[in-house]
Amino acid sequence: MKQHFDIVVVGAGPAGLNAAQAAAREGATVALLDDNPRAGGQIWRQGPGRPPQAQLHALLDALYMRTNVTLFASTRVIAPLGSRGLLLESAEHGGVSISYDRLILATGARERLLPFAGWTLPGVTGAGALQALIKGAMPVRDERIVIAGSGPLLIAALATARAAGARVVAVVEQASAFEVARFGVSLLGEPAKLWQAVAMTRGFAGVRYWTGSIVRQASGDGRVERVMIQRGQRQLTLDCDRIACGYGFVPNITLAQALGCAINEAGEIVVDSEQRTSVDSVLAAGECTGVGGAELAGVEGEIAGLSASGAPANRTALHAQRARWRRFARRVEVAFALQAAARTPPDDATLLCRCEDVSLGEVRVFPDWREAKLHTRCGMGACQGRICGAAAGLYFGWEAAAPRPPFSPAQICTLMAASGEPPPSE
Repeated sequence: MKQHFDIVVVGAGPAGLNAAQAAAREGATVALLDDNPRAGGQIWRQGPGRPPQAQLHALLDALYMRTNVTLFASTRVIAPLGSRGLLLESAEHGGVSISYDRLILATGARERLLPFAGWTLPGVTGAGALQALIKGAMPVRDERIVIAGSGPLLIAALATARAAGARVVAVVEQASAFEVARFGVSLLGEPAKLWQAVAMTRGFAGVRYWTGSIVRQASGDGRVERVMIQRGQRQLTLDCDRIACGYGFVPNITLAQALGCAINEAGEIVVDSEQRTSVDSVLAAGECTGVGGAELAGVEGEIAGLSASGAPANRTALHAQRARWRRFARRVEVAFALQAAARTPPDDATLLCRCEDVSLGEVRVFPDWREAKLHTRCGMGACQGRICGAAAGLYFGWEAAAPRPPFSPAQICTLMAASGEPPPSE
């Protein structure tokens, strides 16, 4: 199956949806891809009994009304093809080859997970992963949950868990009380964000909110039963049924790297004022260009969609909105920057790579990520280093190896679709 589109958008979160809508308004034929069965990304994730939020509903309605937009749900990018093509694997269509005139990367970000003793026990997830599981109908009613890590995601996870009937016994934030308080004061300049925070926390009623603290160990018989938390010089233990721990986000740049797009020192895709990357015909928007929230992602997506379609419209107002939300994103970044306790590796016996059972002690003796992979198989499991690679980069300053396709496990018939050969007969 081969198709051509004026514009292909990879990712159907706030950035991708706004990009697709803006490009489609200008008459371009648009393909919108996402590896989830439903559009919305993490922030607007749908699930059983969870209808689309108002913003998502409006965007989807506008897209569904257009005949020049094709939605590819449950579809992964397996590899780039030639100069302007992609090999996809779709749950509905199998292997698909598509070509484009322009490509918009709205691939978002993934949660940063940092190892600690016992982090492989059942019941330990990321903070964002907890949200996704609950939205996917995982029952947590009456479970005792500790939410830990850093950043506003912890508050969002708190609200989601409470709404599902969980008992959140503590929110453990690694940032200092001073930085958190200063960030809270800064919200006075963004009343909508302030109201959102108040609504989600409900005053933290019944919840310990510990700043300057970090999870050191999870323990239990076959699953999580307790968590040890470091608070300054003190160590405290809480009984719990689940730990959700995430330290911010890491931009998803695999496809951008494979295409040769410039990446900055923070691991973000470099873009210009019109969201164009360093590669001709490739644009990027949203968290893959820098983590900044749904508002920033949406504005960047609209700018990218208009730029890709060649629209002559005046974008001064959109640029002003983007600048506003980038300033807000910078305040978040400064307030919740990872401190020394979070950046310090745990003891050598702690697993770094869960896929291949490789400990921190086994990899720290090597000079770089490539040597560690060659000698220990670290990063060569199912996640392809997406989790352990980010942790190793933080702890040791290693640069992750450039990705090589296929980016995800693929069926042989999908790989054959790239060469145009027919699949084998039964």
